[in-house]
Amino acid sequence: MTDTVVRFPGKGKTKGKAPAIGPGARRKGTGATVRGTADDAAPAPVAEPEPSTMSVAAGQLRAIVERIERLHEEKKAIADDISDVYQEAKGTGFDTKAIKTIVKLRRQDPAQRAEEEAILDLYKAALGMT
Repeated sequence: MTDTVVRFPGKGKTKGKAPAIGPGARRKGTGATVRGTADDAAPAPVAEPEPSTMSVAAGQLRAIVERIERLHEEKKAIADDISDVYQEAKGTGFDTKAIKTIVKLRRQDPAQRAEEEAILDLYKAALGMT
């Protein structure tokens, strides 16, 4: 006798986390596990979507996926441009690690940056590094 593992779209194995359905599922509030074989579970009837609804959803999904793919391409192009600028800075003698640190600091909120610098100064003083 084997337990049934219930799968939901996009969730993977959900034994113990999914709603109680069929053998192997827990009954709510009792702590009891229902035992049985995979043949014991009767599939629930699924209503088929209307063809027009399905085509609209498929078209909308396709548009979303294509938009995400286009944004990933743009993101890669921008990352390549940033890398080129760092290479240019390195070629003219600048320290790229220091430039990256400055860019990171300038992107931070001034109050957050001041707080982090104060904590860093405190720790350095405690360790005798000032």
